[in-house]
Formats: sequence, structure tokens, C-alpha cells
Amino acid sequence: MEGVRTRPVLVYDGDCGFCTASVALARRWIRPRCDIAARQWADLEDLGVAPERAEYEALWVTPDGRVCGGAQAVAGLLSSARGVWPVAGAVLRLPPVRWAAHGVYRLVARNRHRLPGGTPACALPAGRGPGGRSPSRT
Repeated sequence: MEGVRTRPVLVYDGDCGFCTASVALARRWIRPRCDIAARQWADLEDLGVAPERAEYEALWVTPDGRVCGGAQAVAGLLSSARGVWPVAGAVLRLPPVRWAAHGVYRLVARNRHRLPGGTPACALPAGRGPGGRSPSRT
């Protein structure tokens, strides 16, 4: 059957040097069993992803179309790998670790333009976030 995904997809910001370096690191060391696509070249409509959401966080899209973002996207990526990585992914999904991971993800996302590999193009769009709120308040 055409168009049916059998692998999850990680969507990231291909214009961000920090995000691109993070994906390269994941491909090399974690070796997730998923497809990885920059939001700028991904068919977001086919993935069921709002372009606005893909601007402010990494997204994990399961083969059945469920979408999670931020730290939970990282948890999905880790869970798709082999070795010890799925344990780390499972831990990231547990409260209160999930709550702390969300805060850390937001902190990194807000400051990714200041991190190694980051450039001014990495800065999040102003006023973007869930429900139209600023990412700093999500």
C-alpha cells in the first residue's frame, strides 16, 4: 500500500546549526531506527504536522500518525535505537523526569542560537509556541 509509513519520523529544524549538529550526533552515536527529516524539506501535511509547531520544537511522528514534540520527541528517538538507549527513552517518559526534561528542552530550545553550532538563524520565532504563546512560557 503506497503512502503508509512503517517507520517513525523525527522532524527537526534544518536551518539551525545546533539542531543539525545534534541530529548528526544522534545518527552517528545513537543510530535510531527512524527516518529523520528537516522541517524545511519534509512533507509536513502528509505527516499531519502543523508548520508552526515544527518551527519551535523537534517532532516525533509515529507510523500511525501520533505526534509528540520537544523532550518527548527525544524520548521517541532514543526508544527507537538499540542497546541502552531505549531505557533512557523510557525514563524520559516517566513523571517527574518527563516534567524536568520538558523544562530542560525548553531552556535549550530558547537558547540554541547561543550553543555550540548555533547561529542567529537558530533563534526561535518570536511569539511562537503551543496555543500562540511564546515558547518561553510552554
